[in-house]
Amino acid sequence: MNPEQHRLEEARAQGVPWRKWGPYLSERQWGTVREDYSENGDAWNFFTHDHARSRAYRWGEDGIAGISDDKQGLCFALALWNGKDPILKERLFGLTNSEGNHGEDVKEYYFYLDSTPTHSYMKCLYKYPQAAYPYADLVETNRRRTRSDMEYELLDTGVFKGDRYFDVFVEYAKAGPEEILLQITAANRGPDAAELHLLPTLWFRNDWASWIAASNRAVEKPRIEQIKAAAGTSAVAATHSRLGEYILVCDGEAPLLFTENETNNRRLFPSQPDIAPYVKDGINNCVVQGDQGAVNPDKQGTKVAAHYRLTVGPGQSATVRLRLIGQAAAATSGKTKTAPSCFGQEFDKILAARLEEADEFYRSVTPPSVSPDAANVMRQALAGMLWSKQFFFFDGDNWLDEHHSNPLHHGYRYGRNSDWFHMLNEDIISMPDKWEYPWYAAWDLAFHTLPIAIVDPHFAKEQMELMLRGVYLHPNGQLPAYEWNFSDVNPPVHAFATLFLHRTEQALRGETDLDFLKSAFNKLLLNFTWWVNRKDRFGKNVFEGGFLGLDNIGVFDRSAPLPTGGYLEQADGTAWMAFFTQNMAELAVELAAHDRNYEDMVAKFIEHFYFIAAGMNRAGQDGMWDEEDGFYYDLLRLPDGSSTRLKVRSMVGLLPLCATTVVEQWQRERIPKMMAQLTERIRRMPELRDTVHPTGPGHWGVADRGIIALINPERLRRILSKMLDENEFLSPYGIRSLSKFHERNPYVFHANGQEHRVDYLPAESNTGMFGGNSNWRGPVWMPVNAMIIRALLNFYLYYGDNFKIECPTGSGKMMNLFEVSKEIADRLTRIFLRDAQGRRPVYGGTETFQTDPHWRDCILFYEYFHGDNGAGLGASHQTGWTGLVAKIIQLYGLLDPQRILEGGKMAAFGRVAGGR
Repeated sequence: MNPEQHRLEEARAQGVPWRKWGPYLSERQWGTVREDYSENGDAWNFFTHDHARSRAYRWGEDGIAGISDDKQGLCFALALWNGKDPILKERLFGLTNSEGNHGEDVKEYYFYLDSTPTHSYMKCLYKYPQAAYPYADLVETNRRRTRSDMEYELLDTGVFKGDRYFDVFVEYAKAGPEEILLQITAANRGPDAAELHLLPTLWFRNDWASWIAASNRAVEKPRIEQIKAAAGTSAVAATHSRLGEYILVCDGEAPLLFTENETNNRRLFPSQPDIAPYVKDGINNCVVQGDQGAVNPDKQGTKVAAHYRLTVGPGQSATVRLRLIGQAAAATSGKTKTAPSCFGQEFDKILAARLEEADEFYRSVTPPSVSPDAANVMRQALAGMLWSKQFFFFDGDNWLDEHHSNPLHHGYRYGRNSDWFHMLNEDIISMPDKWEYPWYAAWDLAFHTLPIAIVDPHFAKEQMELMLRGVYLHPNGQLPAYEWNFSDVNPPVHAFATLFLHRTEQALRGETDLDFLKSAFNKLLLNFTWWVNRKDRFGKNVFEGGFLGLDNIGVFDRSAPLPTGGYLEQADGTAWMAFFTQNMAELAVELAAHDRNYEDMVAKFIEHFYFIAAGMNRAGQDGMWDEEDGFYYDLLRLPDGSSTRLKVRSMVGLLPLCATTVVEQWQRERIPKMMAQLTERIRRMPELRDTVHPTGPGHWGVADRGIIALINPERLRRILSKMLDENEFLSPYGIRSLSKFHERNPYVFHANGQEHRVDYLPAESNTGMFGGNSNWRGPVWMPVNAMIIRALLNFYLYYGDNFKIECPTGSGKMMNLFEVSKEIADRLTRIFLRDAQGRRPVYGGTETFQTDPHWRDCILFYEYFHGDNGAGLGASHQTGWTGLVAKIIQLYGLLDPQRILEGGKMAAFGRVAGGR
């Protein structure tokens, strides 16, 4: 067990608080729903970036390369000033949804380079221009551009011309659970000496204000004050009634600038009285405007920055060091607090040791067969997953009260999320992206747990349990979708993730966490019942489901009333539910080994699967399968009772492939009575099995495996022939979300005199549906590709070499389904890896990223990828589910197809084959 694994075990088994401090600050608290107290629900414009430096937040904090404790009482982050910007660089800037020509978008360059799961070592990089940051240019130029134009990026402004910028590296290393070393290194990449103001900042989240008092959460106002320090250092003590005392020691006698984390009413709300003489933007006003009266001369407050004023020569670096010490390690002497001596050789030794331990830890989880470049991609992907943890605070009862829309207190009136008054979210949660999506999304989170489980299975399980707690899960059984609309509908993938985490733990630890399985299963029953009762309105075992996370993939906005009237029977929603039943049946098999009462649940869910399959695979014009095309489509039910298929070849029609589960012989042997019951059910109702994959005696696969799958072998071949066609779904960089067939043949539907159209769009969207900042009409998306890979591996477990198909279609090259899965995986990982010319497809034609040695090995994990050239698109730090590439790299570095067929253990997207 290496040192980092030892820390993880101490945290898991003994409760040692190694995770108490981490990168839990948001990167954008402004513009979020929690901070929106507007009349019209316009979160972006109610609390703007311009307001953020002057206005105290209510529900959280943000910063650059920041950390906090796990309840975000005390925060630390980096502020900078180049002597030219109009404001301190305290938070990341970006465009709002109305400003960006493709929706909201961060306009900064920063990279998560490293992190261990306990955050014992962390490193990130922020690139800061030496010229004035072009705020107005970015807004005005992007506003002029249309959806058919490229986005105007920070590199396009010329602000990095001549390499006149600083690489600012921020490193954290833990000497103990509550003692953190901080090293900030600024490297001048330009040809001339340049001035840089570094302002490491410590502050308390405002949990003492009057609005907090109204919710009975107020605490005694905390305090930060300057204390005595050893020669050549300066220090402050930060005291909080809940946290206790921390001391921050700064190397060098930098001036300490104090203010309060209170709103500057004089600037923003002049009609309201001042809350405090020193306000949130006091340090900004002191440094940038030279207003010495803006900071407290008494050297106390709730926010402080050490002001390092550096001149860094061309090609040179300057380093600043600090140390945050918890009360257990802090030295005090009577009433006179004195900071300990903190720097010198010991500091260097600890920092070097934590980096070495991080290297050792990542060697232990990276297969030796993985190339150095792929190992770098895998490590940065996992670092991004770990840096993307965030403290998320939302008290639904209190928030709705403040909006006068709490049905418990104000009667029913419509308001955003008014049905979610039971919510109390106050946890560390894995975020999709801490700038563009600084709020959780239920189906994203399920995918996050797959790569997180590589490095921290315990935290991954905690994340799965969160959404099923009573303060998240709605009393009716619905999982919360996302902050903008908790009542929207996301695909039901939590049972899959639960099963995956269970299988992973079995492979790693050789044990079953029965409490976790029982708790998750029982609550997932509530969610399953919600789906059956709310999204299968006529009891036909086909599901409507809302937009199901695929945003604008359909002809219509699937979360809104249809322009035709009627409703949609959705191929993806129905396939997700079939998949849900399979996962629940497998979980029930696991639980039945310990508690026979769960045997009935196996039969329940397998029967549900057959009912859903019968509904989905209904013959003729009334079903979703189109025999002529050999593909699944959504079915539009019109008010007069007629129906029509919406013939869009998209990921919607590929998802039925994913409803596939292998049944091992040992699983059947575990529940013989239930197997006999199911056999009798099918004998009496043979129509249930007519269109699904045959299984049972006479149809056992390799190693006597059975299979439960929505599609039979003939349909499997027909779907794969399209999916593996490079003129349809198979991109050089994975499976497209929409077939390239629609580049030549757009789908057009007319309703009420209007044309509704779906074109193949390999890059950004040309529609404002769902904000326009994501696009499912052509690009490659990592999570659904991972689901397809999982399905192919399951089919391979069943068929082995007995099923081969041409890949790519028309190439004459026959592959078994393991080889097909690996071909797709190789194309996905190719997005990030250097090609023969040393270029990474993810960066497209951006030459700085392709050729500059200070940029080319810093990896960004975008939201989705160009369907033809692999370039990154959408949110630039969507490590959340794009971090799945780490799992794919690891998986194919470990898998041996022959051992799979022989029954060797493999944790492959939730499947452990044999090994019993």
